[in-house]
Amino acid sequence: MFEHKTKPVLAPPQFAGRILFWLMITAVLFAGSLLMGMLGYRYFERMAWIDAFLNAAMLLGGMGEVTDLQTTGGKIFAGLYSVYCGIFLIVCSGLLLLPVFHRVLHAFHADSED
Repeated sequence: MFEHKTKPVLAPPQFAGRILFWLMITAVLFAGSLLMGMLGYRYFERMAWIDAFLNAAMLLGGMGEVTDLQTTGGKIFAGLYSVYCGIFLIVCSGLLLLPVFHRVLHAFHADSED
């Protein structure tokens, strides 16, 4: 997936492609997480699709819920989903910064002769 330290640092066009690849992976994970949240709100709170989208998107973005929850199942789901969203935000940040960190570390080792 990433070049070995004995290989040269990627050229800017290839590096941009690597960043785009990780951005697409993160977008797919984000869409799946958003769908999971929407389905949970639909099932537990019987929300309309647009309200379920709004609540799930706000939690994924770290803002918090918009609608007051009525059912015990909905409150438990929202609590678990918010914990998941907090961890997910950290994971996505790591995935997006992974190519940058690798490039910086690779640049330190590319010129060294072992």
